Amino acid sequence: MARYEVREPDLAVMGQQNVTPDMFFKLGIDYSVGRGVCPDRVAAHKWFNLAAARGNRDAARHRQEIAAEMTAHEIAEAQRQAREWLSRH
Repeated sequence: MARYEVREPDLAVMGQQNVTPDMFFKLGIDYSVGRGVCPDRVAAHKWFNLAAARGNRDAARHRQEIAAEMTAHEIAEAQRQAREWLSRH
């Protein structure tokens, strides 16, 4: 797998680049384990959701696993954030 260094957690600039599903997947991993950021299940779910929507099968599995640890409200918030990210980029 390629290594991506992501310095801007919000990734506002990604909307202007050729974003691969692997980049979203890496962010999901980073937020799920707290690598370089505070652990955040909502953010992890959001990034896994975006990666899965772009065809990353591992992301779909990770999204399902993390969703099992989340409340319905947290999942809804993660989905809302993913939709918002897509509409802004």
